[in-house]
Amino acid sequence: MLFLWPVPFHLPAITIIFIVLPATIFYMASLGFEINHSDAVTGARAGTITTDHGTVQTPIFMPVGTAGTVKAVTQQQLENDVKARIILGNTYHLYLRPGLEVLEKAGGLHRFNGWHHPILTDSGGFQVFSLAANRKINEDGVLFQSHIDGSRHLFTPEKVMDIQRTIGGDIIMAFDECPPGGSEYQYAKTSMELTHRWLDRCFARFKETPDKYGYTQNLFPIVQGGVHHDLRKISCEYISSKEATGNAIGGLSVGEPIDKMYEICNLCCELLPAAKPRYLMGVGTPWNILECIEMGVDMFDCVMPTRNGRNAMLFTSNGIINIDNKKWEFDYSVLDEGIDCGISNYYSKAYLRHLMKAKEYLGLTIASVHNLAFYLWLVNQAREHIIAGDFKSWKQEMVIRLQQKL
Repeated sequence: MLFLWPVPFHLPAITIIFIVLPATIFYMASLGFEINHSDAVTGARAGTITTDHGTVQTPIFMPVGTAGTVKAVTQQQLENDVKARIILGNTYHLYLRPGLEVLEKAGGLHRFNGWHHPILTDSGGFQVFSLAANRKINEDGVLFQSHIDGSRHLFTPEKVMDIQRTIGGDIIMAFDECPPGGSEYQYAKTSMELTHRWLDRCFARFKETPDKYGYTQNLFPIVQGGVHHDLRKISCEYISSKEATGNAIGGLSVGEPIDKMYEICNLCCELLPAAKPRYLMGVGTPWNILECIEMGVDMFDCVMPTRNGRNAMLFTSNGIINIDNKKWEFDYSVLDEGIDCGISNYYSKAYLRHLMKAKEYLGLTIASVHNLAFYLWLVNQAREHIIAGDFKSWKQEMVIRLQQKL
């Protein structure tokens, strides 16, 4: 109810002064990295990465969602069963299908696929260079044919930056050339130098284009140089000079001997800045991951847990299971009671074997979710043991146990 005061009153004259303030420019914070604990006897460390889509505790494994999906796994399963906190998308595949117009109108990949945690997008370089018979490399970039319809496309460093801006990953990768494992010295040197020139163009383009969807994107450069120590040293120095928010080690697990992979990874960890997260691309088995955590790697990705799962190989806390084997036909024990995953603790080995033999799609999902959950459990266990101070002894025991064939 409105009341009108009956007695008239007078207000003194008021002088109103308008003050024009300069426009405020709001800068979003870039990716943050804090080392929570460093192991006393190895290079392992437990850290926290902070992005605008949330925090990620390291060491971390990132499930690979090449075309905007982790094969056979829903986003709800990724979050609740796998307990993933960051996933990958791939520039090459998303550019070809569904295409940039679809992604941009959706508001980026986060809104398109419903994943509200951090996303890292690979540059597509590895996929493009794997099309050996259908691509041509020059100083400008790579001309390639689509594996879908044969159409021709040109990826330049500038275009790859623009594509990743549109996809909208929290972390985006520089466009690099990935030479095959065992490349001769001169090839590796020429490839590395081209990668460095492309990196300059990536950073120039990245700095002149804005974040597209209201949150910060961060560009990681990639160390190359094959298995040659002097080239890796040159590349680490060049990448470090860019003072990026994080750095990646590329060109490993591409056919070189395993001891050489460890040797080069360790060298790169010694040379790259300790205060920035180190991302080892495309590696690997559970024991590979533990060995590289010991060297100081913080971030990993690999298709192995899902690809191997779809082909009946399970990684467990006690070793490796080929679920196709007849020995599991009457084994009604759960897949792995040693890890914290509802699916691994619910379904039996006998049931999963039946699903695989019957070629039921559910079998692919159960195996994929289980393997991913195991990988996330493993890196979380590594983190706990780093903090507890017994990582070295725990790792030595686990590397042996995890390779057992059950």
